[in-house]
Amino acid sequence: MMKSENNFENSPAPPAVKLNISGMTCANCARHVTEAIQSVPGVHSASVSVDAHQAVIRWLPGAVTNVPAIFAAVEAAGYGAEIIESQAAHDHSQHKLSGWRLNLWIGVLGTGPLMIGEWVFGLEMQNWFRWLSFALAGVVQIFVGAQFYSGAWRQLKVGSSNMDTLVALGSTTAFGYSLWALFAGGSGHLYFMEAAAIITLITIGHWLEARMSAHASGALKSLLNLAPQTARRRQPDGSEIEINVAELKPGDFINLKPGDRVPTDGEVTVGDSAVDESMLTGESVPVDKTAKSQLYAGTVSLNGRLVMRVTATGESTALANIIAAVQRAQTSRANIQRLGDRVSSVFVPVIVIIAVSAGLWWGFASDSAMHVHNWLGQFLWAAHPPTALAAAFIIAAAVLIVACPCAMGLATPAVIMAGTNAAARRGILIRDGVALERAGEVTAVVFDKTGTLTTGKPSVVQTWKSGQYISVAAALARNSTHPISQAIAKTSTGEIQFADWQEMRGSGVQATVSNSLARLGSVRWLKESDVDLATGESFINEWSAQGATIVGLATDKTLQGLFAVKDTVKPGAAQVVEKLQQQGLKTYLLTGDNALTAASIAKQVGIAPENVFAEVRPEQKAEFVKKIQQRGEKVAFVGDGINDAPALEQADLGIAVSRASDIAREAADIILLKSEIEAVPEALALARATLRTIKQNLFWAFFYNAVAVPLAATGFMSPILCAAAMGLSDTIVIGNALRLRHAKL
Repeated sequence: MMKSENNFENSPAPPAVKLNISGMTCANCARHVTEAIQSVPGVHSASVSVDAHQAVIRWLPGAVTNVPAIFAAVEAAGYGAEIIESQAAHDHSQHKLSGWRLNLWIGVLGTGPLMIGEWVFGLEMQNWFRWLSFALAGVVQIFVGAQFYSGAWRQLKVGSSNMDTLVALGSTTAFGYSLWALFAGGSGHLYFMEAAAIITLITIGHWLEARMSAHASGALKSLLNLAPQTARRRQPDGSEIEINVAELKPGDFINLKPGDRVPTDGEVTVGDSAVDESMLTGESVPVDKTAKSQLYAGTVSLNGRLVMRVTATGESTALANIIAAVQRAQTSRANIQRLGDRVSSVFVPVIVIIAVSAGLWWGFASDSAMHVHNWLGQFLWAAHPPTALAAAFIIAAAVLIVACPCAMGLATPAVIMAGTNAAARRGILIRDGVALERAGEVTAVVFDKTGTLTTGKPSVVQTWKSGQYISVAAALARNSTHPISQAIAKTSTGEIQFADWQEMRGSGVQATVSNSLARLGSVRWLKESDVDLATGESFINEWSAQGATIVGLATDKTLQGLFAVKDTVKPGAAQVVEKLQQQGLKTYLLTGDNALTAASIAKQVGIAPENVFAEVRPEQKAEFVKKIQQRGEKVAFVGDGINDAPALEQADLGIAVSRASDIAREAADIILLKSEIEAVPEALALARATLRTIKQNLFWAFFYNAVAVPLAATGFMSPILCAAAMGLSDTIVIGNALRLRHAKL
């Protein structure tokens, strides 16, 4: 996921490519286009807008901008693409009546008079009104229906079908029958108004869907707009020049004034200021920045002047990685979506068969059809379906129109989009839809101790019989980056000569000092090395009971000194564990510390003694996670270090906190950008709400189609009602997903 270092630092990413996309009519189309673009090698991310009919493609650093491959992928998916040469010439957002808005106005102005004439004044049988209906419905059919016909034709050319296919067939059936009846001189009811209303109502549904989808992707859009377009680069003589951010290179110096938004990632070289990072992490409290502090693109310097040195640009910045993570999650698929995908793949052909069968039934066996209709009417409501030839066409059109493959196609993606956006607003990054789904199924949470439940900043609180060996222990510890080693290294500044220094992963360090093998490490490791610990046993027991980690120094087989190192529990750790337990989740503690220390920490945070696993080597953590899984639990592992990577991989859900190493972040399914673990209960609660919403949407999509299609086939739903119901189905699915933005967790 997000990395603090990037191998492409010296290979700038190619500029973003903007394309006009034709043939898209709904959010489901945008999802297909996004997936097609992201399948092209070298593409870093793609943002597709249905409303603007545009796609913005960002490339991996050093990648070749293979635009023809993008065109081919989009066309293979059944859509068209062309590169935008001039933004001014192709900016759809500048014209208020563009896209669905223009279609909406044409549809309303064309359909409105027909509805008023038929429903208010009863003019449907007047000859002049029949011809007026033909003219107005023809305008709607040609201009508003063009998008549906174009989309259906594009899908047909690639051997596929979608909702456009059903809309085009349904409206054409109603319009075609009415046109034939008008020119044949028939005296029966014509369905020009219904044909126009079908397209207009579905256009209204798409317009509402586009607006709701824009709200659903609001967090991503706000992230895309965070970084400024220009920066004040500091020249060697101290002067400054305003340049485009795209021209910045690693090593450049930038001047920041109070209120400035940081243009790219960098490091403070001069000055100090409070920086608002809430837009990235969700943290409301500003962070103080001084020399050598890290700055991130999109954050805001509040009250001081800073000079920063650029360390990353373009797609290498933390902001770009966050955007890519959110986009990847939004376009990913959850396992639960497979059922909807399987049904959607055969949905349109099946609906066409049902529509044709219903039409033939009403056309050639109308008595049988009316008998079934009248029998069902006892339990449903009074309806007046057309008879004879009209029924064959109009009921077939109703079936085609009422069916909604979009609802099934959007049921899961719309929720994933809303859920990942809601998470991003809270400083929670989710890898993909599968991770979101797994998070919603978690039953147990396993915490690593150091740096997760504790602050990760231990200090030596007591020593035993150390004397002259303090300097030996400090010298041995100085070369290790482990937090406990660093705490011991601070106890002395003396230099000791040693050879053959080694770090034993998860145990300690050793080296040859004055022809003796000196070991500095855990009590368990010293005991395994046959060091006699009897003389320090009372010290070990006393301080272990107080929650301290005991580190011993031995030369050969003789114990020379002991250090009690304490790592304080994070202030909110107990509340986090309590919230998880209130959510019905089991909590576990996994640590390499001794049993007494582990028990003390567990007691402080509220984890049951039977759920504490102590003296666990790093390579054993994954095995312990597996044991918990074998009990039938769905396990989330929360960690922050390289040693945690195997356990993060083994767990059903890996959660890495913000100080996590690169390896831990790569192994994690969820990254908490907030500084502490308070977001763990929030992330899991949001995931459960998301999974619950996906199930609700899938139920609605299947239930709607299972009920609406038979009702239309048996004459209980007019084409107008069918069009309204179909549009409403999409908006219900997206509206339900939008509730996640304001979910109370």
